[in-house]
Amino acid sequence: MNRSKGFKNFLVSEEGMGTVEIILIIVVLISLVIIFKSQLTSLVNTIFNKITTTANSI
Repeated sequence: MNRSKGFKNFLVSEEGMGTVEIILIIVVLISLVIIFKSQLTSLVNTIFNKITTTANSI
């Protein structure tokens, strides 16, 4: 009987919600990176090329 009360309290308690939310946010961010990997790689390469070109002209 005591175990079932403990389990119900665990399900109702909100202490773990912060951890669950952080894990969900990380999963969503990783998914977005995987989905848009080629676009992100292209964007980063373009930015670094512009930085290099601008630094060489200075």
